[in-house]
Amino acid sequence: MTQPIEEGTTEVQGDTRTEHWLLRLPQPVDKVWTALATPEGLRGWLCAVDVFEPRLGGAVGLRGLGTGRITAWDVERVAEYSVDSRLRFHLEPDGEDAGTVRFTHETGGDRGPDWRARFERLVQGLSA
Repeated sequence: MTQPIEEGTTEVQGDTRTEHWLLRLPQPVDKVWTALATPEGLRGWLCAVDVFEPRLGGAVGLRGLGTGRITAWDVERVAEYSVDSRLRFHLEPDGEDAGTVRFTHETGGDRGPDWRARFERLVQGLSA
């Protein structure tokens, strides 16, 4: 059986560090989207949400990660939050009852949060 969380590559160019992760989730796209792109969903696994305007250019405040703007927004496909770093979730359906998330975290050189632990909370929350 394929593991749901696969750490991909890490690239460092100058002061920019980019991490790539692949998540294979046995839940339908609409359920995964809710976890990635709503304040309630994000609170369940990522962090508390102070501000969230669900649209391109909308304000976003992710406690502990920073405040900024939603820099990509395509419902049930792409959500990108540019806060103190850039978090991008690209969701692809994998049949009717599963989804794949390609996650990218781009930051100014720091490793950033423990993504594996957070993704494990996401998987657990979606399975509940």
